[in-house]
Amino acid sequence: MIRILFDLGLLGLLTSTIFAILTLVGLLRFLRQRPLPAPVSFAPPVSLLKPLDGAEPNLEAHIESFFNQNYPYFEILFCARSATDAGLEIARSISARYPHIPARFLSTGEVTYINAKVSSLELMDAAARHDIFIISDSDVRVAPNYIREVIAPFADEKVGAVTCLYRGVADQGLWSMLEAAGMSVEMTSGVLTANLLEGMKFALGPTMAVRRSCVQRMGGFGVLGPYCSDDFLLGAQVAAQGKTVVLSHHVIDHIILNLSFAASLRHQIRWMKSTRFSRPLGHLGTALTFSVPFGFLACLTGIAMHRPIFGLSLLAYSVVNRMILAALVGSQAVQERHLPRTILLYPVRDFLGFCCWAASYLGSTILWRGRRYRLSRGGLMHSVGAQSTDDREHALTT
Repeated sequence: MIRILFDLGLLGLLTSTIFAILTLVGLLRFLRQRPLPAPVSFAPPVSLLKPLDGAEPNLEAHIESFFNQNYPYFEILFCARSATDAGLEIARSISARYPHIPARFLSTGEVTYINAKVSSLELMDAAARHDIFIISDSDVRVAPNYIREVIAPFADEKVGAVTCLYRGVADQGLWSMLEAAGMSVEMTSGVLTANLLEGMKFALGPTMAVRRSCVQRMGGFGVLGPYCSDDFLLGAQVAAQGKTVVLSHHVIDHIILNLSFAASLRHQIRWMKSTRFSRPLGHLGTALTFSVPFGFLACLTGIAMHRPIFGLSLLAYSVVNRMILAALVGSQAVQERHLPRTILLYPVRDFLGFCCWAASYLGSTILWRGRRYRLSRGGLMHSVGAQSTDDREHALTT
């Protein structure tokens, strides 16, 4: 039995090394494909769609970064469930400081879809004046050249959607820093590998730019309403139309809101469960992309087999493997601002990522913005009852 476990550890180290090599090949390909800047004359009007759900830490700074854009023609639409939503109030106060930028504030009232974000998107789609949408989450912060660089690929009529890599940003707390390392390295590695092997057939939620015509062709945003992974499905729908989904070279900041171990764990397991139901085979195979858990397994079984030096060497290899991956992906793909910290933390994050992956198979319910849902095949969401007091307390951290 020990020998079988040792061999399993070796297998995992082999597959994680292959994954790292594929990631680096994907990184090189991505860097070589850096496009030439679009002509300055290419500046189609853009509608920014911002779904909101209450106030979050530093929400004012996040929203204001979208008003500070070096771009001539854009409007911003905000939407929440209630007209008195705290997030909408913050957006209104910011908008008053930028009267030259068109901004509108909408509310859905009772949501139409179980994925409340889709209800907001549908309402903003109907109200938007322009034919290119940029959808972004409330917990992202962007640079002044964000719109110009995200929009640039649309100069090619074959492009139907554009999405962005993102770096995790955490300024305090070990657990938030570990989650940030996962966003910057683990998530990016998976995207680069998928882009290498099959091209972009999905989008990433923090930024999704899409032509209105593509949304109309797929039947409107409403087709995403029953699903948890609306970002994955939006990209898949655009790709199915024969349009290109572009992975932009513009990188945005994804702010980590979960400061405690419990909040961070809930958030990551929720994301893993979503992936498990949306892409079951791919999610299953994700286990073989981790390195440190297999290094530990090989080390412990190596010691049990009276080969401690060999076992410790395999563990050290797994750690160095992840540190090199973090250094290259962090520096070259997402321009990680705290690179030494990310390099040191990523082996720990790799181990925790495997634990979250394993936990994603323990049940099918998730907690999302204080409400509980059950996931089924394809990522379909089903409400599982009223919101509890504990759920409400955790709403902003999940």
